Amino acid sequence: MDTIRTATLNGVATIEIARPEKKNALTQAMYQAMADAIHAAVADPSVRAVLITGQPGIFTSGNDLEDFMQRPPQSGDSPVARFMRALLDCEKPVVAAVTGGAVGIGTTMLLHCDLVYVSDEARLAMPFVSLGLVPEYASSLVLPQLLGHVKAAEKLMLGEPFNGADAVDCGIANAVLPAGEVVNHARRMAERFNGLPPGAVRDTKRLMRAANKAQIQQVMASEGEIFSSRLRSPEAIEAFQAFFQKRKPDFSKF
Repeated sequence: MDTIRTATLNGVATIEIARPEKKNALTQAMYQAMADAIHAAVADPSVRAVLITGQPGIFTSGNDLEDFMQRPPQSGDSPVARFMRALLDCEKPVVAAVTGGAVGIGTTMLLHCDLVYVSDEARLAMPFVSLGLVPEYASSLVLPQLLGHVKAAEKLMLGEPFNGADAVDCGIANAVLPAGEVVNHARRMAERFNGLPPGAVRDTKRLMRAANKAQIQQVMASEGEIFSSRLRSPEAIEAFQAFFQKRKPDFSKF
C-alpha cells in the first residue's frame, strides 16, 4: 500500500515516506499526498517548519516505474508537478533528513529544501539519462550553478552516484551524520524555528529564493516538455523494457 505518513509535533510538520518494501518508490498518489501535506503545513499557524524524511537505509528510490509507466505525467497539473510546485512555493522552512539512498527526485527535491542532513549511508544519484530521459525539477539549472558545468555533467549526464560527504562538498547538504542520528538531528534543527520570529524567517527565505525563482519555474517547464516527449522516445522505451526484463539496455542501434 502506498504510504505517506504525516504528523505535527512541537511546531514541526513531518512528511515521512513509508514504503520500505518498495524502497520508498513514489507513486502518483504519494506525490499528491506530499503536496497536500505541504499545503496543510503552510496553512497551519502552529507549524514553523516542515521535515521530510524516509525509512532507515532509504530516503526514496525515486519514481515507482511501474506506476510511472501506467500513469505518466501528462501535464503541468500531474501529481508530481503539484508536489514540485508545493515544495518550491512552501513559504516555511523545509528540512530534509536523508536516511539512505536517494535516487532521481529523491536527490533533486533536496535542491529546493532549506536545510539538508544526510546519513553516512546515503547514496545519491540522478540516473535520468540512463533511462532515456532528461533531468527534472530544475536540476539542469541548479546543479551547474552549485557545482560548475563539469561536475554537474558527472552527476547529470553520466549519472554518477555520490555519497553524503560529496553532497556536503557540492553544497547540496549541510552535514553528514551517523545513520541512527540523522532524523533526530534534522528534527532538532527544524524545532529551532520555534524560537525565531516566523515572519522574519518567511521573508528571509523568500528573499533568498527570489532571484532564481522565475528562472527555476521556466526551466522546470522546459524540462517537463522534453521529459514528456522523451518518455515516448525509442531510447526510453528500450531503457524501461530492459529495466522490467532485468537486462542491460542496448543503445547501440540509436
